[in-house]
Amino acid sequence: MIEIPAKLVRNHSATAPEWLNELPGMAERYVAAWQLTVDGDPLSGEASLILPVVRRDGTKAMLKLQTVNDESESEALALRTWDRDDVVSVLEDDPQTSTLLLERLGARSLADHPDHVEATRILAELLTRLTAVTAPPGVRRLSDIAAAMIEDAPRLIPRLNDETEQRLVRRLVAQVREVQPDAGDRLLHWDLHYLNVLAADRNPWLVIDPKPLAGDPAFDLFPVLWNRWDDLVATGDVHQAIRDRFALMLEVTGIDRDRGLSWTAGRILQNVLWFTADGATRIEDKLAVVSTALDL
Repeated sequence: MIEIPAKLVRNHSATAPEWLNELPGMAERYVAAWQLTVDGDPLSGEASLILPVVRRDGTKAMLKLQTVNDESESEALALRTWDRDDVVSVLEDDPQTSTLLLERLGARSLADHPDHVEATRILAELLTRLTAVTAPPGVRRLSDIAAAMIEDAPRLIPRLNDETEQRLVRRLVAQVREVQPDAGDRLLHWDLHYLNVLAADRNPWLVIDPKPLAGDPAFDLFPVLWNRWDDLVATGDVHQAIRDRFALMLEVTGIDRDRGLSWTAGRILQNVLWFTADGATRIEDKLAVVSTALDL
């Protein structure tokens, strides 16, 4: 019997208890169906069980089991649409359950790169190549995501206790409303941060774990701005460090600054709305710092 990691149990015990109960049996069925041998202890992402395995031909791989939702159902499609030189390879998949058998990569990520500026440049280069690709049919659209944020904001903004924060969120909504009609058609990762870029043998760095979306590449800038946060703080001027990191992303990707700001406002808005929907009554500190740094 495969033991489910405690983090996965905590994350899903309230939202997907049936899936958790079925997970050990599902893992064993896919191990048998795809002729795999378990090759290590189970690992866990925030929302998935990752099982190190070996295929019948000796190839090392990772079996990924996750709930079926808007984020997971297009993962295999996106990974197969992008250039194989930039992303982890899909070896097998079952669209009915969003289960994937993936190429096994190294344990080191861009979060471990000793130079956070160089790590950001590498990530920006990957982002440039990924977003050069048109999203295939069936992938969620940023225009719809943005429209939903605009619709939800009036209901959720009053939950913030501070009127200054409420005004900030209204400004964010206004920026999103301006760009929403022209939201783009590129294939976005949605969660392209340092931990989702792993070292590999066939290429120095490969991207994993997309949440596919069709939209404007500028929407994918934000994850860089609030990850590797300690490196920003260590500079002694976190606001300037955020601006420098943002400027580097724009320089490498060629994304227009105004669109970069508008869709970064959209990402901050999205997070604020998620948090307030879950009961928060103030804007999370890092979101507020990024907003101030970029004068949103």
